[in-house]
Amino acid sequence: MAILTFLISLAGATMFLLFAVRMVRTGIERSYGASFQRLLTGTGNQLQAGGVGIGLALVLQSSAAVALLTTGFASGGYLAFPTGLAIVLGGDLGSALIIQILSFKLDWLVPVLLAVGGYLFVKTEGKKTRQAGRILMGIAFILISLRFLREAMDPIRDSAFLPAVAGYLARDYITAFLVGAGLAFVMHSSVAAILMCVTLVQIGAIPFAAGLSLVLGANFGSAFIPVWLSRGLSQSARRIPYANLGLRGSWAVACLLAVNSALGAGLLEGPQTGQMLVYVHLLFNGSLLILALPICGQIEPLMVRLMPEPQLPDPGLDGRPVSALEPGVYGTPVQVMANLKRELLRMCDLVETMFRPLAELYKTGERDQIKALQALDAEVNACLSGIRSYVADIPIDSFDKEAMKQAREMVEYAIRLETAGDVASQRLAVLAGRLNKKNLRFSAEGWGEILRMHEAIMANLRLASNVLISDDLESARLLNLEKTELKRMERDSRKRHLKRLQSGERYSFETSDIHLETLRALREFNSHVAAVSYPVLYKNGQLLETRLIEDMGDSEVGT
Repeated sequence: MAILTFLISLAGATMFLLFAVRMVRTGIERSYGASFQRLLTGTGNQLQAGGVGIGLALVLQSSAAVALLTTGFASGGYLAFPTGLAIVLGGDLGSALIIQILSFKLDWLVPVLLAVGGYLFVKTEGKKTRQAGRILMGIAFILISLRFLREAMDPIRDSAFLPAVAGYLARDYITAFLVGAGLAFVMHSSVAAILMCVTLVQIGAIPFAAGLSLVLGANFGSAFIPVWLSRGLSQSARRIPYANLGLRGSWAVACLLAVNSALGAGLLEGPQTGQMLVYVHLLFNGSLLILALPICGQIEPLMVRLMPEPQLPDPGLDGRPVSALEPGVYGTPVQVMANLKRELLRMCDLVETMFRPLAELYKTGERDQIKALQALDAEVNACLSGIRSYVADIPIDSFDKEAMKQAREMVEYAIRLETAGDVASQRLAVLAGRLNKKNLRFSAEGWGEILRMHEAIMANLRLASNVLISDDLESARLLNLEKTELKRMERDSRKRHLKRLQSGERYSFETSDIHLETLRALREFNSHVAAVSYPVLYKNGQLLETRLIEDMGDSEVGT
């Protein structure tokens, strides 16, 4: 019975730890996720890229999240292989620094974090203050889960079961290494896995030798997480996580053999505590970063040979996605809704393709790129025409009122997307061309404000696609909150712009009209994209028809 109680308590503490780590990461991503692309793609050399990786891992509390972000941007062609690999290696060292921070005795901080975080999350309305509350509560939950983990070991620490397992792991370091690797992969969090190992050593549940092998194994296993999660990306993007796996695996095995040989020979006489285990983890990741940074560029040719690009299809074949709608072919209402969603997703992809390069076009004003962007508007218009005709011809006899209502809602969103495409091609692209034709430039502060709005809208485009696919209420609420946040960004930018005009900044005078028109266009574009959330919110009673006060006393009504 004691073993069953132990396993249940251990599972509960472990899942609580994973939830807490995820909670912190979610809060940070929702507050600052739109700025990650600029941070990642703005790195100049490997040393700077490694520093960016360390910083991102400290913020996201996950080296796997840094690796996935890097792989995603590499897939889109925004990151070169050496830079991406340096960021991933820096992310591993950053996650080790998190463990150092969390390994201190911080139980006294828990009630403070819960009180402040709970107040910010429950009692405030601002997006960033609410997410700051989420982050503080997540950190408190991490500390609580570690306390639960220590308490879960108490009933079984003196039994025959745990010492037998711990003794076996201490004698067979290969098995301990594999157990650590499996633990990190199953938990999908190196931070959580290594914190667990450190805690077990701190309370004397397992010997230091076993903990050492477990930690090295967890370092190896954590490198499998981005490899597994990036399996659907392009071959060129997957080279980065595979190269990281090769480097970490080789160094982990070398360190495993070296430290266990040293332990066997009695050469490691230092204090064998949980804190020493943290230092070993830091040393492992720091030394790997130092050794690997200079050779990141030399590894690329090897990875290209090991993971070549697949052969391109016959140039005569058109690989471009075609319409999911076949006029006159409908099937069941479920099939019709699926077809309409697929076509709307195609529209979303086209609109995102139009919007993504606009920030660069404001800097370069390339006429050919502007014309190519505007040419896509015809495809968006064709999608709308196809959706409208398809829904108009649906046989009403075979569809109930609810299905027809959903179909009409999809037509309404298609109209919104088509209008968003018009904003991108007929307003924003034209403004980019006008800015460069007159050889004008925004002030540094003004350009930063526009760039942050562009990044936020790019994140909202991806979130809108998720809402369209899943009809998830939480995602719809978040998208609607992001719409409100973008309104605030536009309003604040307009106020700051007017203050710059009052202070007599030359750049602000020269670009004033274009700046203000750009702000309005970005806000309008985002409003059309966010409209996908309205049906989900209405259906769940989360959206009011009007914000006007309907009942007013006689004394408040003017004549």
